[in-house]
Amino acid sequence: MTSPHEISAAREAASRRVLKDVFGFDRFRPGQQEVVDAVLAGVPTLAVMPTGAGKSLCYQLPALVLGGLAIVVSPLIALMDDQVAALKLEGVSAEAIHSGRSREANVAAWRRVAAGEVRLLYLAPERLLTERMLTALTRLPLNLIAIDEAHCISQWGHSFRGEYLGLGRLREVFPQVPLVALTATADVSTRDDIVQRLFGGQARVFVSGFDRPNITIGVEDKRSPAEQIESFVRARPGVAGIIYRISRKKVDETAERLSAAGIRALPYHAGMSQEARAANQEAFLAEAGIVMVATVAFGMGIDKSDVRYVLHGDAPGSLEAYYQEIGRAGRDGQPAEARLLYGAGDIATRRRFIDEEASEPERKQVEARRLDAMVGFCEAVTCRRAVLLGYFGERAKPCGACDVCRDPPKVTDASREAALALRIVRATGERFGAAHIAAVVTGQHSEQVTGRGHDRLAEFGTGADRPSPEWRALLRQLIATGALTADAARFGALRLTDIGLAILAGTRAFTLRASAPRRKERPGSAGKGAELEPAAAELLGRLKALRRRLAAEREVPAYVIFPDRTLEEMAVEHPRTRSELAAVKGVGTAKLAAFGAEFLAVLRG
Repeated sequence: MTSPHEISAAREAASRRVLKDVFGFDRFRPGQQEVVDAVLAGVPTLAVMPTGAGKSLCYQLPALVLGGLAIVVSPLIALMDDQVAALKLEGVSAEAIHSGRSREANVAAWRRVAAGEVRLLYLAPERLLTERMLTALTRLPLNLIAIDEAHCISQWGHSFRGEYLGLGRLREVFPQVPLVALTATADVSTRDDIVQRLFGGQARVFVSGFDRPNITIGVEDKRSPAEQIESFVRARPGVAGIIYRISRKKVDETAERLSAAGIRALPYHAGMSQEARAANQEAFLAEAGIVMVATVAFGMGIDKSDVRYVLHGDAPGSLEAYYQEIGRAGRDGQPAEARLLYGAGDIATRRRFIDEEASEPERKQVEARRLDAMVGFCEAVTCRRAVLLGYFGERAKPCGACDVCRDPPKVTDASREAALALRIVRATGERFGAAHIAAVVTGQHSEQVTGRGHDRLAEFGTGADRPSPEWRALLRQLIATGALTADAARFGALRLTDIGLAILAGTRAFTLRASAPRRKERPGSAGKGAELEPAAAELLGRLKALRRRLAAEREVPAYVIFPDRTLEEMAVEHPRTRSELAAVKGVGTAKLAAFGAEFLAVLRG
């Protein structure tokens, strides 16, 4: 009888063999092996790993080691198709069945699945959870179920999708099948919610480090966003970047302005046709130096390693969304930048989105707290990276590289002003938002103020020596420091906390961040990424041209042929033989057979 130790040793040997032969790697990346081992052991597993850390391998490799059929649940058609194309080029039999394919193509794919010819089958959750599909799968040798982008299952997650809610049923229909869920971004409440909904409260949770030290983080006061964005992009010519805007209209306006300035900028949002979105996405992935201007509809599953910056023209609604979006920069490990333009109007818009959302008060409260955390990050007077990592439960020392560390903001003692604002919040019954409080303290005789008798308060107009925007900034920083909370269930009404009561009582000081000076844009250290020797750079250009041709012939994204980091290693190491090429990271057996001769011809030439 085979002992558990022998089974474990055999699985580890099989994992190493598949890792090298199929995926072309000699060793796992940090955090991968622990997840793979847990999945192979049949342990219910949730893996939270940063963008670019190699999440897909954590279920693809176990699927091949376990044999039989693996189901992969994915939220996006484009993401499914790209993953299937990449696996097929690795020599792995994979299929996707979804609404974007013809009925004939879906039927043919299912016949291959039913015949036992497919190792990984990608499905959207709504198709998987039909009774017909579940019944059919019970007749097949199903050995693994993987839930990709698992934050979509949580109503607290930043990309919640209702169709994901039913996935908890899988553990009842397939109780003996290992289940793994993966995501790049989930705070503690989201992780707990995933474990409860998907695994019934019992799962092993792996959280890899959230820090991406190669990304320099900065926040800038939003003054003239169109000019600021153009200035930022002009200072970084010839490199790939992503600009996120809050609306389709702003995406179109920004892309048009950059294009008029001679910058290759492409728009991407849900209001465009599927064909136009696909064409712009493929151009961004395949060509150098393109700037993609997009709503949050762009990015999930995008695998482009040399994105040198992510610029937010508008503040995201949560730190989870922000973290996932900036994670699309610098996936090659080289220096990259994350810049955010921040203004009070963004926060007001986000609060309106929350207020107008057709959801339960509990969810609105959670979303409001998350927005408060986003405000806190933007208003931070301490290391911004430490604030971001602290939100995800990681303690960090000052990084020395973010904008706050490099140029600490000026702060002044504003305990008296804070106490005045807090007294007005309490005197008005903790029922009003920042705009109303600012109106009262500056003595504005608006209908809302006078109609409620707030012009008769002792504090009315006592802060008129400061303009209303300064008082709103002070209130935002009171929220950031935890002295006030914004109650989403009561339309953003400000409420005092214990910290606020301490400031009000004079037992705790409050320092106010001064407005940041306007920054003159100049190219930063993240402008170009790693510099190659001229000969290697020229060779890399020829390798990328070959990759573009091969990708176009097969109608797949360029990175599916080989990722940038593999081509860069080829350009530097300059392999001349098949065995030398096989030693390059990312060159597996199937790709060596399919593309080795053509790449070697370029390398030898």
